[in-house]
Order: sequence, then structure tokens, then C-alpha cells
Amino acid sequence: MTPLRDRFASLPALPFAPLPSPLESLDRLRTELSPRLTLLVKRDDAIGFGFGGNKVRKLRLVAAQAIADGADTLITCGGIQSNHARATAAYAARLGLRCILVANGTPQPAPTGNALLAQLLGAEIRYVSTREERAPAMARAAAQCAAGGGRPFVIPLGASTPLGAAAYALAIGELLQQHQAPDVIVHATSSGGTQAGLVAGCRLHGLATRVIGVSADDPAQQIEAEVRRILEGLETLAGIDSGAFDDVPVEVDDRFVGSGYGQPTPGSIESQRMAARHAALFLDNTYTAKAMSGLAARARAGEFDGATVVFWHTGGQVGLFA
Repeated sequence: MTPLRDRFASLPALPFAPLPSPLESLDRLRTELSPRLTLLVKRDDAIGFGFGGNKVRKLRLVAAQAIADGADTLITCGGIQSNHARATAAYAARLGLRCILVANGTPQPAPTGNALLAQLLGAEIRYVSTREERAPAMARAAAQCAAGGGRPFVIPLGASTPLGAAAYALAIGELLQQHQAPDVIVHATSSGGTQAGLVAGCRLHGLATRVIGVSADDPAQQIEAEVRRILEGLETLAGIDSGAFDDVPVEVDDRFVGSGYGQPTPGSIESQRMAARHAALFLDNTYTAKAMSGLAARARAGEFDGATVVFWHTGGQVGLFA
């Protein structure tokens, strides 16, 4: 498996997101949950570009591919408060590229949060009514751009492509430079790219680490299928035989979604307040507060007794100002 890891390490990457992101101990928060575990946080929320987050890490590779392809326009999609859309707009602004964002939802009279940042970054925002309309709208935008002589580069939702996932396969190596392998990694999962990368990275390094994705929206079976699709793409990206990741476990916990995407739950509200008051960590209602809620429930049940657990903070704190 070493050639696969080397292949990912050789992928072109843009230098805008300073790495490594911090790894910190959460002693006071651990005491609130269970004194019988070791709790750390991987601070991708603290990546110092474009307000950070997992999308910024992924786009280091994805936007580098866009430049290599000669693109002059980045096109992507998300909700009104999409972290990924904001990060894509930040890369476009730094690179001097046009940016078209397809957002599902109703335009805000006065943009807030990520919508405000995307506007400040100069992105052109096109609105559609539903999630299902986003992909066709991106295709139309790309066709219009090309017809006008432009060179569009379409980035799927969340940059959850094999190339985006490769950024998180590499991130496992970064983590191992900071600390010995943890027993468990807990993170928020949705479009599957972050989880696919973390799972692949653990396999590449020969780790027995469990990677638990706490769903922000979709059923576990649906997210697992997407993660496995991306894992297949990682095999192709690395030019190795298919099936290298077929037997890796993909753990998705969808018990903490509540009433839906972006809707707080009693557990996520408690976790949000607890993380702020005991660790000065800011968690958003869509992703990271629900992930912490999942971690807290397992820790209090004794599942992590004696284990070293890393909470991988994937960002999203801008959503607190939406």
C-alpha cells in the first residue's frame, strides 16, 4: 500500500491553507464526558485560510487540479449557508478566477454568515429551489461559460471527489506526526469525502483506528454507499487494482440528525454549549455540534473507556452568524 500513499503525497496542492492544523488536548471537556478516556481535537476549524474547515483542506488539491486544467471559472453548489461554497469562493478570489455558486434556497434580504462571505469574495450566486436542481444548474452554468469562451471547472457538492478525499488520506499522516495513532476518530459526515479520506488514510498507514462519521442529514446506508463509491475512486486515482478498500469498515451513525439538516437537537445544543464553556471550541448546528453529540453519547455510555479519541473539527463556525 506504500505506493498508494506516495501517489497521494505527490499530488499538486495549493499553498494557501497552512498545515498542519493544531492538535489539542481537551482535558476539561473530557472530565465532563468521562474521565476514563483521552480526548483530543484536530482543529481544521483553525486552518488559516478562508475561515478554515474541511472544505479548505480538500480544495488545496481540487483547486490545484483546476489550475492544471487551465480553468478560469470554478463552479460548485450547496445550501445558502454552504461552507464549501464559501471556501470555493475564497480559492477563486485568491487565484483570480471567476466563481459561480448554485445555492438551493431563498435569497436572504441581507446576506449573513457564509452567504455574506461568498458575496464579499465576489462570487456570482445563482439560486434554485431544491437540492435536486443543483447539479443541472451547475451543468447549465458550465455550458454557458464554455459557450462564451470560458474554461469552467465543476466541483461537486462538498468537493467530495476522490481527489478531495485524498486530502484527508494525507491528513492521517499529518495526525501521526503530531501524536500516536488514536483508537477512534469522530467527525461530522454528509457528502462522504472527508470520511472516505480518513478511512483510506488509516488503511494506508496500517492503523486499527475506528473512524466514526456522525451524519448531519442523510441515512447511514446512503452515506456509507457514497463513502464506498469515493473509496473506489481513490483506487483509480492511485492507479492500483480495484478492491483495495473493499473490506474496510465504514461506520456512520445517523441517530443524531434530529428533524433534519441544519436543525439543532437538544443533544447538539447541549454539546455546543459544553464545547464552548469547557474547551472554547465553537461548533455549528449543522455539522460539528451533532458530531460532538454523538461522541458525548458514546463516551457517557462507556464505549470509549480506556481509548484515545480524536474529535476531528471540520469547521463550520461561520454558521453561528447566519
